Amino acid sequence: MGKTERIRRALLVQQADLVALYYILDPKLVEIGVMPSLEVGKAEYDSYLMNGLMTQLTRIKPGDQIEEAHMRNRALNAYWVYEKGKADNVVSFEKIDGKNYVQINDYEKLRTLFGELLREIQRIKSEGDYETGKSLVETYGVKVNAELHKEVLERYAKLNLKPYKGFVQPKLIAVEENGEITDVKLEYTHDFYGQMLEYGKEYSFLPPIN
Repeated sequence: MGKTERIRRALLVQQADLVALYYILDPKLVEIGVMPSLEVGKAEYDSYLMNGLMTQLTRIKPGDQIEEAHMRNRALNAYWVYEKGKADNVVSFEKIDGKNYVQINDYEKLRTLFGELLREIQRIKSEGDYETGKSLVETYGVKVNAELHKEVLERYAKLNLKPYKGFVQPKLIAVEENGEITDVKLEYTHDFYGQMLEYGKEYSFLPPIN
């Protein structure tokens, strides 16, 4: 995959993440019963920033840069809001007993920053502003802080966990009455490999890039 395509893919998945990050702290979601409180959104912010700034570094070898599109996307989003929010101390690294931790100090301002970045990404894609998009990806989504990377690898090694994990998707089963769909039921499988083989068999006609 060429450099241009890697940048395009990073921006593509970035927009999807930013839409979710902006709206997950919207009180309307509590009002319509999607989640019990805004603490759900805050928990997602905690998880997302920790992953983008630190956790996903477990997947990279010392000295390497970030190459995979989704990882670039998360790093870009996380480091952009971290840098842009420094003046107001929106997100900070706190050192406790010699270890770094990510601290969110203002969730509302963080949401505003996610919204500003989303607006800029939408502008870049709408106007075809490749150079600005390239600059964003290469400034915030590629480089790795070597010292922080070393710390993350050392801490993660003690957990004896793999840096990647897979998951199964639920199957949506339509319930019909008199020719109309009245409900949708979820069926879960515990067989990851079986599901991947099924996808390959049933959907192999789909193009790899769409």
